[in-house]
Amino acid sequence: MIDKYVLGIWDGHDAGAALIHRGNIVFAVNEERLSRRKLEVGFPVLSIGASLAYAGIEPEAVTEVAFSTSDPAKTLTRLLPSLKEEYYLIRRRKRRSGKLDNLKKAFKYRLTEMGPNRLSRALTRQYASSALNRVGFRNIHLTLWDHHRCHAETAARLSGFASCTVLTLDGVGDGLCGSVWRFGDNRLQNIKNIPAKVSLGIFFEHITNLMNMRELEDEGKVMALANYAFPVPDVENPLLKLFQTEGLDLVSKHRSVGLYRELKRVLWQYPSEQFAFMAQRALEKATLTLVENALKTTGEPNIALAGGVFSNIKLNMKVEQKTPIKKVFVFPHMGDGGLALGAAIGASHQQTDSSRYVLKDLYTGPRFSENQILSSLKQWHFPYEKLDDASETAARLILNGEIILWFQGRMELGPRALGNRSILARPDNREIKDRLNLVLKKRVWYQPFCPSMLLHDAPAILEIEGRHIESNRFMTTGFRVKRECLALMAGVTNIDGTCRPHFVGDENRVYRDLLINIKKTLGRGVILNTSFNIHGEPMVCTPDEAIDMFHRTQINHLFLENFLVRKE
Repeated sequence: MIDKYVLGIWDGHDAGAALIHRGNIVFAVNEERLSRRKLEVGFPVLSIGASLAYAGIEPEAVTEVAFSTSDPAKTLTRLLPSLKEEYYLIRRRKRRSGKLDNLKKAFKYRLTEMGPNRLSRALTRQYASSALNRVGFRNIHLTLWDHHRCHAETAARLSGFASCTVLTLDGVGDGLCGSVWRFGDNRLQNIKNIPAKVSLGIFFEHITNLMNMRELEDEGKVMALANYAFPVPDVENPLLKLFQTEGLDLVSKHRSVGLYRELKRVLWQYPSEQFAFMAQRALEKATLTLVENALKTTGEPNIALAGGVFSNIKLNMKVEQKTPIKKVFVFPHMGDGGLALGAAIGASHQQTDSSRYVLKDLYTGPRFSENQILSSLKQWHFPYEKLDDASETAARLILNGEIILWFQGRMELGPRALGNRSILARPDNREIKDRLNLVLKKRVWYQPFCPSMLLHDAPAILEIEGRHIESNRFMTTGFRVKRECLALMAGVTNIDGTCRPHFVGDENRVYRDLLINIKKTLGRGVILNTSFNIHGEPMVCTPDEAIDMFHRTQINHLFLENFLVRKE
């Protein structure tokens, strides 16, 4: 096996880097956690530096660099980074829109529908080589990786399936909005590329924008709001007429810009929650048909999914329940933030012929030593103590009604806290949930929190109905809560009786022990778990950032590894 490192890079929305060695994922992180700008864009210098530092290597130890996406739109923003920055600021509502924004939007969508060509690939290669050279890389073998191939690599090779159907769906990348693949015999075979002219991801992006939310960021709010609508029958839903699924194609008389105008016209006639309901239903119906057709085409009963569309956990639940699937796997970092890892996996496979990679957990980010934590604590001057059993103390505080900040081990990869950078509270107290939502997280009132639970307790809490929960342990799909457990799950259950669970096994001993201590009182090992951040900021990465957030909030207890920090 080749004893060299492979570096994957993505420099667009939610930029990041990933490092693989001998077929193992060494490190993966997104730039936002290091730059402290949410969903950062641009060449991920900090992520690359953190990857090398964690591995203890210099740039010359990396001989293979895999770079994702080379379409004309992405290439233009690389050559003119001010365009990328302007869109970032407008999308995140940091800058007001201008008079020419409608024209700019129309140009953007038309340009993104174009696939890579010889010129865009050559310019991307030149840009990437120059950027890598500036941070010390010499004599590397640089490969360019297709956007949807990167999504497919993460889905297929991290699924644990020996063979499966692979489906990717997102807004747009390299001129496509989706792709269908067959994975087996250690290789990915492309079955179908779905052009971006009709895109389910762009459809839901438009819905989000029209509801005065931030596209590429607030689609989950649309999904949550849909639960509060009076149901609209399919025959009365005008959004179902906007596009159809024919075989493995998405068909519509509207392209991106025309679709936006038509959706704006429909929204004028309906309340927001009904508009959200109709959009969610349209997304589900089109995707479920596409899944069924993909399964028939490949003949593989297992399916692996990636791409931003599959961040919709209601959709993922329907895929598992309403289609003839044996097993389903959703790659946990399904959006563009996972592209760097996909590129690295693809390039590593070419070097080592590794077919699958073990995804035991998603703790792929930085970790901090006891000396580093103590150094931060001494700078902030909060009282603290070292504990013999942090899990037992944390459980006792939580059971007494406290909200705690929980910082342990390596930082998680992806958009969800999984017990190492978490805010934790009782799962059965709606008042705590509302206080946390309105005072600290500052999220909309209808957006629910999620539970972490012991894997072996899940069948007693949720309606599993033969679903293979081991394949989706990291908050990637919804489950219905059993009626007898609704009181226990009051703070982490949506109005429709479902939740988005994180299943905890042996991969995180300290967090598992905390849940075991919770179980001694509640009867089940379950807890409210949300990401360790203030609304609008990235999840904390370092001890300093954790203490800073502790300082800026009304929370009284912070756990930094085995140290308990208190406010007077």
